[in-house]
Amino acid sequence: MASAASAPPTPANLKRIVAASLIGTTIEWYDFFLYGSAAALVFNKLFFPDSDPLVGTLLSFLTYAVGFAARPLGALVFGHYGDRLGRKKLLVLSLLLMGGATFAIGLLPTHASVGAAAPVLLTALRLVQGFALGGEWGGAVLLVSEHGDARRRGFWASWPQTGAPAGQLLATGVLSLLTAVLSDDAFGSWGWRIPFLLSGVLVALGLWIRLSVDESPVFREALERAEARKAERVEDAEKLPLVSVLRHHWRDILVAMGARMAENISYYVITAFILVYATSSAGVSKQTALNAVLIASAVHFAVIPLWGALSDRVGRRPVYLFGAAGIGLWMFPFFSLVDTARFGTLVVAVTVGLVLHGAMYAPQAAFFSEMFATRMRYSGASIGAQFASVAAGAPAPLIATALLDGYGSSTPIALYVIAAAVLTLIAVGVAKETRQRDLADIGAAAGAVEDSSTETAAIRASGAPTA
Repeated sequence: MASAASAPPTPANLKRIVAASLIGTTIEWYDFFLYGSAAALVFNKLFFPDSDPLVGTLLSFLTYAVGFAARPLGALVFGHYGDRLGRKKLLVLSLLLMGGATFAIGLLPTHASVGAAAPVLLTALRLVQGFALGGEWGGAVLLVSEHGDARRRGFWASWPQTGAPAGQLLATGVLSLLTAVLSDDAFGSWGWRIPFLLSGVLVALGLWIRLSVDESPVFREALERAEARKAERVEDAEKLPLVSVLRHHWRDILVAMGARMAENISYYVITAFILVYATSSAGVSKQTALNAVLIASAVHFAVIPLWGALSDRVGRRPVYLFGAAGIGLWMFPFFSLVDTARFGTLVVAVTVGLVLHGAMYAPQAAFFSEMFATRMRYSGASIGAQFASVAAGAPAPLIATALLDGYGSSTPIALYVIAAAVLTLIAVGVAKETRQRDLADIGAAAGAVEDSSTETAAIRASGAPTA
């Protein structure tokens, strides 16, 4: 039985924990997506003005991809200290780093003012954004997963996942409003800075809520056991979380990375690259494309908890596999609908794509959390998720733009996403179901073990399914 310290929180406390995770991920994704949208709309002109328009967009997306390159480092650093010091402290730090970098982007001089220094400064701040986001996701979903009960973990853990569409909704909404009320010249001159500067207000709100929650009881118990072992026998002190997770959970990390391929690539093609494709190939205005993403993001936000609840009933794998197969099948209809250049069909294309994406994204939080032992869970979930983003989400808009430039057709782009869907189907198909794992019981069962490696063995011996 789980100890009293790991008893499920009251509904009011659980809602506060969910809110703390959700608002933090919303702000961080707002910052991240704001950059992606600005990269597609204005950064090519402000920071790379000497290039051909499409080449300038490629360079702009290259700085966008740089942020993904910093994610694995953030996952390693935040995962290590999150497994040693706790989830809450690292989540506060990630929020400060991301918000500070985004606010600073709003103050940057452009190429017209400082020349080549402008894109260098932009890239440096983008690296800080990526580093922070690499540590944010794992901590946010674990804070909820480790507080909740196994019966509804998929539902509750999916709420931090709604931070992605909420952030997208907020970023796109602000940009859409500004492009609607400002002329192109005004937006390109100073209007683009406003949404970046707004990040400062959002971070203050996020910190106020995030500082009000307690550390995960499952983690506190695991930390107490570790401290007790160190006091009794210093020579048996547990191994570094990174070492343990790579040694004992490498298969789970590979499964997590494979599961991210279709989810990550499809999302950035649908939400970031679509702003380039719709305006340059389909002849749709920037305002129309932004409004379509805005509407679709609202639907995306609403369906993620529903997919999470379904994963509690039928399992993580069936829901995830449905989403991967669906997104692969949707790619050709998706581009055909966008090519009509009509607002209604554009909304349908993006909305259906994001609904199918949600079937992968919603169960992902619980699925990844349930793969790893408590004292290496932050490291394992973060490494699996963020290392995959380097190969998946980072180059997705870049590859899609290059394919469009090289072939002048959406067919290669659709095939690119379909290939990613196949990889995800294979990875999730070979994994085992994790829905029945009780993280609190696992922690109690591991109470007498000597280190993280033995804890992993105890998890498997207890019958909890692993990949």
